[in-house]
Amino acid sequence: MSRIGKQEINIPAGVKVTQSGLVLTVVGPKGTLSKNFRDDIAITITDKAVNLNIKRNDKFSKSLWGTYASHIKNMIIGVQTPYQKKLILEGVGYKSEVKPARAGGGKEFNFSLGFSHPVVVKIPDTITATADKNNITITGIDKELVGSFTAAIRALKKGEPYKGKGMRYEGEVIRRKQGKKTV
Repeated sequence: MSRIGKQEINIPAGVKVTQSGLVLTVVGPKGTLSKNFRDDIAITITDKAVNLNIKRNDKFSKSLWGTYASHIKNMIIGVQTPYQKKLILEGVGYKSEVKPARAGGGKEFNFSLGFSHPVVVKIPDTITATADKNNITITGIDKELVGSFTAAIRALKKGEPYKGKGMRYEGEVIRRKQGKKTV
């Protein structure tokens, strides 16, 4: 039994949850999120709450039960208060800036990360990103998208343990290693 799946998910004022077929849509003051859910879990929506129940008593359905409950909670929270992740860029000559995209609309990150070329990353339309000196802030209503986009940016230049250069999350501690010893 899923402890998370059994709990009733409250719908706050100003948020509307609807379901049509397999698509669940959450509308709130900050935007709209839609997600496709499998029919292994029965989703029941009332005026003030969402309940989830499993249809089949197999291992796969039980594993989806709590996962779907967490997804729905994250969607409801996201349309009220956007999710935010912060990255810190450390290193001499490492820079980041947000510029309008060269091709098409939108914006893109332009990084100088010690490579022989600048690294350009397009920012998704549903995400707001800012770069102040060496602090990068990524904000959006979709928790999955914010987390995966932040992880993809961090993967461009992970923090290294000898000098501490690279990108790290705010609050992340990179354990430093001792360099080579001379005899």
